[in-house]
Amino acid sequence: METIKLRDEFIKLGQALKAAGLVESGVDAKFVIQDGLVKVNGKVETQRGKKLYAGDEVFFDGKTIRITE
Repeated sequence: METIKLRDEFIKLGQALKAAGLVESGVDAKFVIQDGLVKVNGKVETQRGKKLYAGDEVFFDGKTIRITE
């Protein structure tokens, strides 16, 4: 499980995927999110700008990212 430590109050979903190295660019993040391949806290999320807070979990491509403070 990958962990992303917040520097601000939140991180956007597209940025989190990129920071975790699961996508190479923001464009790649946009497409995998729009295609319904990403789940946030167990639910499919289609908004690239979805704000993630401490405690949220992102699931993509068999990997999990946990957001921490």
